[in-house]
Amino acid sequence: MTEWTTHDMPSQRGRSAVVTGVGGLGFETALALARAGADVVLAGRDGRKGAAAVSAIGQAVPGAHVRFGHLDLASLASVAAFAARLTREQDSLDLLINNAGVMTPPTRRETADGFELQFGTNYLGHFALTAHLLPLLRKGRVPRVVTLGSVAARNGVIAFDDLQAERGYKPMAAYSQSKLACILFAFELSRRSRTAGWGVRSLAAHPGISRTDLLPNGAGPWSSVGLVRRVAWFLFQPAAQGALPTLFAATDPAARDGAYYGPNRWGETRGHPTEARSPRQAREDATARRLWDLSEQLAKVTFARS
Repeated sequence: MTEWTTHDMPSQRGRSAVVTGVGGLGFETALALARAGADVVLAGRDGRKGAAAVSAIGQAVPGAHVRFGHLDLASLASVAAFAARLTREQDSLDLLINNAGVMTPPTRRETADGFELQFGTNYLGHFALTAHLLPLLRKGRVPRVVTLGSVAARNGVIAFDDLQAERGYKPMAAYSQSKLACILFAFELSRRSRTAGWGVRSLAAHPGISRTDLLPNGAGPWSSVGLVRRVAWFLFQPAAQGALPTLFAATDPAARDGAYYGPNRWGETRGHPTEARSPRQAREDATARRLWDLSEQLAKVTFARS
């Protein structure tokens, strides 16, 4: 694979996309898709930030087709409401980027539905969103779902005996679990789509270590990791660079269904898109099936069976 950039993206004119997360990687992903001609819904929970992001994209790309959609991934009711609105607004969906997330809040917090915040937002909210949007995706043109993992997933374990970290909360362990769950979901969605004939391609991607507000927003600006992010900013690649693996997975004809993409340098922490080394735990099909079945129960959703 050459050193792929957004200049290598095929035209996205006539394609519709949903990108979750209005800042950082989500913003850069939406910006690149808008530049390529896609009709983009930038989905997030903060309307003020969402409006600012849409305005910034409009200024950078005159004539861009981009709009904000309210979506709080920490609320299953909000996820369902967002999907219902989108279904009323359009007949199909070509691309879903499951990007938004929270990282390492210092104390255990819960979603509106009582799930540990990182598991509930990063993974379960996106699981439910994909289920609700599957009918639209199945009507899309060569539809793809790209779900974001993380280098942290290498240390992740799906703790089925304490999935919500109720017996003991460790911020990074909970984050790693949520991101491992995202990769397991991406791989299992690919397998189930092929088996059931849904026609939806599912891929995973990760941004390496990128310069976003994920660390200071989660752990806090004065936490040790928040200070590292602010003081040693040069260790983190720009968010636009971190978005490249996602964009490759979302748009390039060479991106393989069921594959995982990340940066190609320094242990996959920075660089240009390449096929990433998926964690051993993410290749455990039995774990993926068990997590999927449990997630349908927790999120109260059911993926189409035919």
